[in-house]
Amino acid sequence: MPRKIPILIPRGKKVILFDGVCNICDGFVQFILKRDKKGLFYFASLQSDIAQQLLAKHQVQVKALSTVVLIDGDKVYTHSDVPLIVGKELGGICKFFYVFSIFPKKIRNVMYDWFSANRYRFFGKKEVCMLPKREWHSRFLDVI
Repeated sequence: MPRKIPILIPRGKKVILFDGVCNICDGFVQFILKRDKKGLFYFASLQSDIAQQLLAKHQVQVKALSTVVLIDGDKVYTHSDVPLIVGKELGGICKFFYVFSIFPKKIRNVMYDWFSANRYRFFGKKEVCMLPKREWHSRFLDVI
């Protein structure tokens, strides 16, 4: 059982839980950080106690770190919804990716699950969770 840690998420901010050892997930987080000029997104690795608390609070079960999770207040998004919503929120050219939401969620999630199941083979993985740059520390809920 994860240890209880006070979680402080500023009002109106969204939290992304990601596989901290996955290279593609790390790239996704880096992509967001470089484009999120408003500081809308906060992050925690799925391996952290904080992520486990948030998942339990929202009654979300994640099997084998198979998806990123987006928490927006009381709403929780997983699988293919996450990159679409993130793109829409980031705006600019990233907003274009929201057009893929016209495809049925079931079809998008089959593709997402296939990609997720093969991500380590395609992109490799780290031995330990990534450490963010010092200027991004405040955006990570699990950085001490």
